[in-house]
Amino acid sequence: MNTESKQCQNCHNQFVIEPEDFQFYEKIKVPAPTWCPQCRTIRRFVFKNDLNLFRAQHAVTGKEIFSTYPAASGLKLYDHDYWWSDAWDPMRYGRDYDFSRPFFEQFKELLSEVPWAARSIWHLEGSDYCNNASRLKNCYLCFDCDESEDCFYGVGFRHSKNSLDFAQANYLESCYELFSCDRCYRTFFSVESDDCLDVWFSRECYNCKNCFGCINLRHKQYYIWNKPYSKEEYGARLADFNLGSARALNEMKERVRNFWLRFPVKWMHGTHNENVVGEYVYHAKNVKYCYQSDKGVQDLKYCQRVVNGVSTSYDYTHWGDNSELMYEAVTCGENCRNVRFCFECWPACQDLEYSMSCHASTNLFGCTGLKKKQYCILNKQYSREEFFVLRKKIIAQMDAMPYVDARGRVYRYGEFFPPDFSPLAYNEALAQEFFPLTEQGAREQGFFWRELPHREFETTLRATDLTDHIRDATGDMCKEIISCLGCSRAYRILAHEFEFYKRFGLPLPRLCHVCRYTERVKLRNPLKWHRRPCMCLSAGSASEDNVYKNTASHFHGSNHCPNEFETSYAPERPEIVYCEACYNAEVV
Repeated sequence: MNTESKQCQNCHNQFVIEPEDFQFYEKIKVPAPTWCPQCRTIRRFVFKNDLNLFRAQHAVTGKEIFSTYPAASGLKLYDHDYWWSDAWDPMRYGRDYDFSRPFFEQFKELLSEVPWAARSIWHLEGSDYCNNASRLKNCYLCFDCDESEDCFYGVGFRHSKNSLDFAQANYLESCYELFSCDRCYRTFFSVESDDCLDVWFSRECYNCKNCFGCINLRHKQYYIWNKPYSKEEYGARLADFNLGSARALNEMKERVRNFWLRFPVKWMHGTHNENVVGEYVYHAKNVKYCYQSDKGVQDLKYCQRVVNGVSTSYDYTHWGDNSELMYEAVTCGENCRNVRFCFECWPACQDLEYSMSCHASTNLFGCTGLKKKQYCILNKQYSREEFFVLRKKIIAQMDAMPYVDARGRVYRYGEFFPPDFSPLAYNEALAQEFFPLTEQGAREQGFFWRELPHREFETTLRATDLTDHIRDATGDMCKEIISCLGCSRAYRILAHEFEFYKRFGLPLPRLCHVCRYTERVKLRNPLKWHRRPCMCLSAGSASEDNVYKNTASHFHGSNHCPNEFETSYAPERPEIVYCEACYNAEVV
């Protein structure tokens, strides 16, 4: 098989299918894709809600419930306990396959009739305002998380305690405003730093203690702006920073980020990798164009947010946990195998195609809401022999009578669900976070758009009127309804938050939790790659932009580094981007 160039039927740009890709498609018996990798990613991201929690109505009781999906989606929604109970039977919605109509048209009708679980949760205690979560205790507005307690406003984390306002982090305790950090204690306003204790405003620091405003340090203690101090000097300098003041804190944020730009960054965030092109990829082998993937993943391509032993998979978004042969799947995982074109199917699912919200099942095609079933099509039971005969006929019919959406995009067997099958609008889904569009742009590309519902509250205080220093704040502040400085929406400071700010001398936030999250993830690199050369000149010389002067000898001697790489740092960005060898030579 040779490399083949194709035109994406969505964006009409050219994309390449490599021989290794064809080998994978042949292995799982699917045709090559007709959409380019980025359009395929966006199409999956339209189904994933990472941050929004809607109020909706229970389809049976009529009570108000919290939901992944808005009431405007028109879905029949059950709360978690009722959906998982034996009070209803998804098989009663089963129907015969109609060969006079496209498959996708029939499946869409089934989706609108079978009830959906309002939230994807398991074993939550005192954590009613959380979603896509399991085994939480006393957590609030946390999403995509597991095995944690006393955490507020976290997204994408596991095994954490008593931490606030963080994303993509694990094993934290008493931390605040972190992005992509693991195994940290009392660490604040830091990025890509692991195994740290009492660290503030630092980036790419590992196994450090009592450091402030640092970057690229290893095994250091009592450093400020990458310079060493005695223990006594360090404490005195920190007190001078006056970080309990909101005004001083904001000035420090600007100062720190300008300081970081004076030092080189590695071409990708990742360690313990072999043959990897990606971003935020760790402990991986043979992984290409993947994002936020970790812990023993191998032989992957075009995957995002998959972890823990995932192997031999393409175009797989979110989850993992010992799953393999996954293709065009979203939020499917935990010992799954050969799951294709599916959404929210877990655990231990095998040989599923075109199914949503099915669990512990095998050999399903076009099903939704099923638990512990096998050999079903459109929620109707068949014998093993009948199932495989009918499946083959449906696949042939999908090719002969494809579904065509309003923009003329053609969906034969091998395509993921059309975007309009998602109960989420573009701006309600993960797609808007990574690939932002205006309402007009989204509609022009065939996506839905909805105004996000917000409950109106009469605010009692403007964020600008909050006391500047935390020492002057009293517990009465928890009674106030505050107008966010960024979006003007109302928010409150809860008692647990207030105690945390007082304990660590942090000023009260001027932004609501959504605006704080938006600011935090601005530090995250995008899901896009650029071919670039290393910016390192010879040892002792400045970097290409004349900002950083090398401090060590490099393998390329007096010549410009010859290495090139694919990186998520766009050429127009201000960072000094080094290859791994040059970066490691400069880390201290």
